Amino acid sequence: MRQYYSAFPYIFYKKFKCMKKITLSMVLLISFSIVDAQLLKKIKDKVDKTVDKTVDDATKGKKDKEGSGGTNENTGGSSSSEPATMKTYSKYDFVPGEVIIVYEDFMQDAVGDFPDKWNTNASGETVTIEGKQGHWLRINKQGVFMPEFIDSLPDNFTFEFDLLCDNPGSIWALYTSVASLSDRKRPETWNTADSRFTMTIAPQADGAGSTIERRKDGTGEASTSTSTKQFADKKPVHVAMWRQKERMRVYFNQEKAWDLPKAMSPNAKYNAIVWWLQGSGENASYYMGNLRLGVGAPDTRNKILKENKWVTHGILFDVNSDKIKPESYGSLKEIADLMKEYTDLKVKIVGHTDADGSDAANLDLSKKRADAVKQSLAKEFGIDEGRMETDGKGESEPMDKNDTPAGKANNRRVEFIKI
Repeated sequence: MRQYYSAFPYIFYKKFKCMKKITLSMVLLISFSIVDAQLLKKIKDKVDKTVDKTVDDATKGKKDKEGSGGTNENTGGSSSSEPATMKTYSKYDFVPGEVIIVYEDFMQDAVGDFPDKWNTNASGETVTIEGKQGHWLRINKQGVFMPEFIDSLPDNFTFEFDLLCDNPGSIWALYTSVASLSDRKRPETWNTADSRFTMTIAPQADGAGSTIERRKDGTGEASTSTSTKQFADKKPVHVAMWRQKERMRVYFNQEKAWDLPKAMSPNAKYNAIVWWLQGSGENASYYMGNLRLGVGAPDTRNKILKENKWVTHGILFDVNSDKIKPESYGSLKEIADLMKEYTDLKVKIVGHTDADGSDAANLDLSKKRADAVKQSLAKEFGIDEGRMETDGKGESEPMDKNDTPAGKANNRRVEFIKI
């Protein structure tokens, strides 16, 4: 693992500009680990206050027919007191895969426990965070963490997750690796995989550094690095990875950090996503949540022009709301570009929800969301409103089962039907 230890101090060299030896970087890391200890305590206190409420809510069940759309309705983004606008995502071209096969919000796991369907050689726990949806996986011990239910990754897939660091500058880098493992029962072997794509996220108090390293069919390639302004406000960062055969794109919120045409091996059978925390954080932790794996390359043009319908899971809304999340920009732009190219194309926009909440509330919500998409296409992209009709089906036309998180995520969708 020597190459991974060498990449991390390089980030600190660029950040602080005064490190000339690895030993000095270690001293600085130790110094940072004792700073802001009270911050972690404050976050922990907030987490503890919400635990009892979360457990009580879980015992009541998530299908509360008195609700207004379900507690998990179209989650998957980061909320904040100053939310990003659609304009800030104007260069965001990420479009999720056609079918969601994994959606993980840790709601099936009891607070305080390590997730049942994950594997690790370290430790972690399921927690809640005040003001954030779902449960989160908290990790601060050096080790490897792997969701065992992700065991096959095709040529075209998208993978998203939210990541929070509560004390940037006091914890070492977190590595995210797409790997081809020969022994999935021992995830720590990820660093010996013949083929892997590894990305680091190394938060600092006022930004972050990131590196990527590639190993294809036994041949390693030198790491490269970049920097990002994320983590500066200690809010969740939405990480998105998009593989198209050999190509890999990586985004942090609205910023595209990497776009590598030859990052992945066309011959490897990638079968795992693994996180490795380098070092530990006595006064800091990472929190992961809202994991989404989608498969299949979106083909808007073919779906609309030849099959007369395009279904997207990439237009997301705030919980129980018709407010569109700004990370939906890429999917909205897909249909907008097509309508600009084919000026006689007219579509009906149809909203769908999962089965959480009452039938009537879901029907009303789906109609409002369809109208919100229409208004966004008109306002943000200049599409004539006369070319768009809207409708909502609520939970009445599911495309998947409503008894799993992934199934519910597939049912929460927007359809564009050619008219």
